[in-house]
Amino acid sequence: MYTNDRAHEEFEPVNHRDLNRELVQHEVITPSILYYGTPVLLLSTLNEDGTTNLSPLSSSWALGDCLVLGVGIQGKAFENLRRHPECVINLPDATMWEQIERLGRYTGRYPVPEEKRKMGFEFCDDKFSVSGLTPQSSIQVEPDKIAECPLQIEAAVQHIRIPEHTPFMAIVEIKALKVHAHTRLLSGLNKINPEEWNPLIYNFRHYYGLGERHGESFRAEK
Repeated sequence: MYTNDRAHEEFEPVNHRDLNRELVQHEVITPSILYYGTPVLLLSTLNEDGTTNLSPLSSSWALGDCLVLGVGIQGKAFENLRRHPECVINLPDATMWEQIERLGRYTGRYPVPEEKRKMGFEFCDDKFSVSGLTPQSSIQVEPDKIAECPLQIEAAVQHIRIPEHTPFMAIVEIKALKVHAHTRLLSGLNKINPEEWNPLIYNFRHYYGLGERHGESFRAEK
C-alpha cells in the first residue's frame, strides 16, 4: 500500500495574525474623486442642428454588444441622447491625451449650467475645431465618428436611468451596431491585436497608457 512519508509529520499551525502584520496596512479614506483607472472615450451625440457634439467620458464598461456609460445630466451629451438615441463611442489611444484635454473645459450646453460654470466650463459649439480632431461620417447612425480614434463603435441607446442614490448622473445602456478599427490594429479577420492597441487610461485624473504585458487570460484567442 502506498504511504505518504509526510502524512504523520507535525506541522506548526499557520498564525494568520502574524501574516497580517507582514501585509501593507490600509487606511480608510474619502477620496475627492474615484477614477481608479478606466479607458477614456469620446462620445459623439447629435445636436439639434444636425452637428455632432463631443464629450470626454471615463465611466464605461462593455460586455458583448452591450455597453454601459456614466453620463452627467448637466452636459450636452445627456440632453442629446434623450432627444436622439444614437451615439458613437470613439476610443482614443494614449498618444491623443492632449487633444482630449483640450475638450475638458468646454460644454455644448448654452447657457452653461451654473454648476458647470462654477467649475470653469465654457460654451463651445464646435468641439472638432477646438480639439483638432476630424469628423468622419458614420454608416448606421447620424452622429459623426472621429477619424483619429483607432476604435469607433456606432451604437443605439436602449435605456437611460437616473439612479436615486446619485441623481447628478445617468446610467445609459447602449447596443453596439457597427465597430470600426484602424487596420494597423487587426491581427486577422475580426480580431484586434492587443500588442497594437494602447488605450488612453484615466487614472485619478491623470492620463496613462498601458504598461508592459504580464500575461493573458486562458480565454485569450491564439
